[in-house]
Amino acid sequence: MPGAPRQLDNEPKKMRGKAVSGKAIFVLCLTSFLAGSLFTSRTWTSHTGTSHNKNHPTGPPIPKLASNKLGEVARGFDHKRRMAQGKADDIMGEVSKTHQAIQSLEKSILSLEMELAVARISQNTVGRHSMEKTSSNHTLQKAFVVIGINTAFSSRKRRDSVRETWMPTGEKLKKLEKEKGIVIRFVIGHSATAGGVLDKALDKEEAEYKDFLRLKHVEGYHQLSTKTRLYFSTAVSIWDAEFYVKVDDDVHLNLGTLASTLAKYRSKPRIYIGCMKSGPVLSQKGMKYHEPEYWKFGDSGNRYFRHATGQIYGISKDLAAYISINSPILHRYANEDVSLGSWFIGLEVEHVDDRSMCCGTPPDCEWKTQAGNICVASFDWSCSGVCKSAERMKYVHDSCGEGDGAIWKADI
Repeated sequence: MPGAPRQLDNEPKKMRGKAVSGKAIFVLCLTSFLAGSLFTSRTWTSHTGTSHNKNHPTGPPIPKLASNKLGEVARGFDHKRRMAQGKADDIMGEVSKTHQAIQSLEKSILSLEMELAVARISQNTVGRHSMEKTSSNHTLQKAFVVIGINTAFSSRKRRDSVRETWMPTGEKLKKLEKEKGIVIRFVIGHSATAGGVLDKALDKEEAEYKDFLRLKHVEGYHQLSTKTRLYFSTAVSIWDAEFYVKVDDDVHLNLGTLASTLAKYRSKPRIYIGCMKSGPVLSQKGMKYHEPEYWKFGDSGNRYFRHATGQIYGISKDLAAYISINSPILHRYANEDVSLGSWFIGLEVEHVDDRSMCCGTPPDCEWKTQAGNICVASFDWSCSGVCKSAERMKYVHDSCGEGDGAIWKADI
């Protein structure tokens, strides 16, 4: 209608239908509250019970999605930890392998140095003989083992007892060298008055048996360390052997058993074989085996380092070459077996303790022989050799000998 006011479009329109009463609204709210409380209580109880059964601390429930994420993170961390541990183990393994390789290399270098020393000795020997004989084709005599029997001017009867028992003579001695490579010589120097009665008597004996190695050395009991050092140096300059053995002239020896024993070690470097011992260092003057340099071994009552007993021992070619090369600076103690042992301290040397090299005389070695355990060497500890060896060597040989044919059957 004209003149009547128009109703604005944004004016709220009146609701259509019946209005809800306040009472109904109150009932509806109360019902929703009770239903919500009941649902929440059941859910909380269920989650708490489950957590308690699994030994988890009580707390608000963790959503399933979050739990899955935590599990994935834990598994990922465990995998990385295992990988890190594996890498650490691999690194330690590589370090260990490297250390072993270094040790092996050091041993190889030492072995090469020993071989070089042997070659140097051979070359020097060839040169010396070339000058003396004006010949250039001299070579060292090949051998399996050189056995040096330590003897003295006063020991003629001992030498004869050895020749009559375990040591071949004449053509048999030559055959042993040629077919088996076993060289045996009595080792001796000269008297204080060179060319005197003692030397002339020895010249006559040598002409008869041709079984001596004469050293440029003045004989004397207190010079045994020097004699031992010179024996190895001289033997290396004459024979190219795999082993060098020193034995006293009052010790019984089974050559075949000795050869078979040494053959076990022919592929190994730096072998030092014998009956290893560690006796007391005797500081009191006047005692047998007195050690003037006892103070070097520590306090009174100390013992020597391990070394082979002096009655018999053997060393491989590389150690004999070492002695020859370093002879001028090798210290000599009062006892030659101690001196030899001291020369190898600090070297990569295998000490072989072979008790068959120090059997007692009958009945000890006899029982062992009957049991099939033939001894390499036999002697009496109380005498540092076979007691009264000139008279008893044959008895020991008959009781404990391996038989004359054993050396020819030995597999070396």
